[in-house]
Formats: sequence, C-alpha cells, structure tokens
Amino acid sequence: MKVIWKGSIAFGLVNIPINIYSAISSHALGFTLLHETCHTPLKYHRWCPHCKKEVVWQETAKGIKKSDGSYLVLSQEDIAALRPEKTEEIQIAEFVDADKVSVIYFDQHYYVTPNKTGETAYALFTKALEKLGKVAIGRFVMRDKEYTCMLQPYQDYLLLTTLHYAYEVRGVEKLAFTKKVKVNPTELKLAEQFINKLAVKTFDITRFKDTFAQEIKKLLKQRTKKGTTKAKIIKPRKKPTLSEALRASIEQPRTRAVAYAKKR
Repeated sequence: MKVIWKGSIAFGLVNIPINIYSAISSHALGFTLLHETCHTPLKYHRWCPHCKKEVVWQETAKGIKKSDGSYLVLSQEDIAALRPEKTEEIQIAEFVDADKVSVIYFDQHYYVTPNKTGETAYALFTKALEKLGKVAIGRFVMRDKEYTCMLQPYQDYLLLTTLHYAYEVRGVEKLAFTKKVKVNPTELKLAEQFINKLAVKTFDITRFKDTFAQEIKKLLKQRTKKGTTKAKIIKPRKKPTLSEALRASIEQPRTRAVAYAKKR
C-alpha cells in the first residue's frame, strides 16, 4: 500500500513516528458518459454563459457564493494565507470511552503503522487504549485540510478515523417522521420473531457483496464472449399488508431470507 501521510503521534512528551495508509479501496464501477450515436466519451468545458465562450484554466478564479447571490472572489494569495499550517504531528487532545463517539461523525478510515524507531511506543500506546477501552481524539493537517480524528486499536494496529465536525452533521429535528406513531402489539411481536430468526452471534461482512456490480461484471463478460444478451425483467408483485409480509418473512427458510447476501 502507498503511504499517504508521514508524521507522528504526539501526546504529552511522547512522540511516535508513523505512516498512514488508506484503509478502504472502492470497487465501485465507474460509468463513462458516451454519445449514444457514436459511443465517443463526452468532454466537459468551462463555459461562461455571460461572455458566451469557453474559459481557459488560467482565466479562472475561486469564489464563495454569498447570501445575496454575488461572489466573494479570493486570490491565490488570499487562499494561501488562510490555509492551515501544515503539520507533521497528530496532536492528541483527549481520550474518551470507545462507545462515546457516535458513528454519525465517522468519515474516512486509515491504517496507522509505526516507523522502526517508534515500534515500542506504538505498541504501548495501542495496548493501553485497548486495555482501558478508550480512543484518542486528535487534530492534524493533511492535504491542506485540518482534521479532527479518532485513533483506536484494530487487529494489533491503530485505525485512524477522520471525524465530521458537529456543524457538518444534519439534525433529525426537521425530518417528517413522527415518534407518536402507534405500534400494533401483534405486529410488534411478529417483527421481534423475525429479528430473532435472523439474529447471528457474529457479523461476517464477507457474506455480503455488491450484487449490482457483480451482475454488471457478469453481463460484461457474457457480452464480450457471446455478443448482446438480454437482461432479466422482473414483474412487480402485489404489495402485501404489513402483517402478511411479517408472517411470510417468518415462514420462509432462513437461507432464502438472506440469499441476496450470498450472490456472487
């Protein structure tokens, strides 16, 4: 894996040299937008509707839209002066119980490994967090952005998770759902039976696949070998009532209920 950030973890007078690697590799299929007639990839241009012409990169400027619709234009010098100062440290600010950080704040995940000179301190820091059930909250700058992050033990390593700021997370207050909906006791019991039927002791993520991506790859392979193939057409079924759906869910075999997770 490629190192994307080098620096150190600093807490108190202790400094641990580290490397950071991306923990996630997306396997999503990227579609290219083509001209339907000739299948040529489309190009996008920087077009100014006021001047009615294409604008070259050297003639562009960066601006922030204001409430009145106008723009605050920032020069390269303005942006350079306001950028956070680059750091080579993850400065630990505090420690907190692992279950006290809500998952709503989680953003990106990264693996953290020690340099040879910091292996002992790294192991000590990781074991201490694990034993106490704590995570470390810190700050650092990466790629011209200041991050708040969480460090936690993960399979004998440290996992760094960048966190959304509180003002970036939308509250639920304005959502349309009301908590005053009355639940039918019989339907609640049926729902509990179904949940218990599919309950597992341990979660195995390898059982789940991106079925859409798998089917696209399969179709691509078929068409490459045999030419055009027709996609399956699924007819819509009559929608059952909530109670009917719950009873049918309980009665069907467990293997069928989770079959979608095993598709390849």
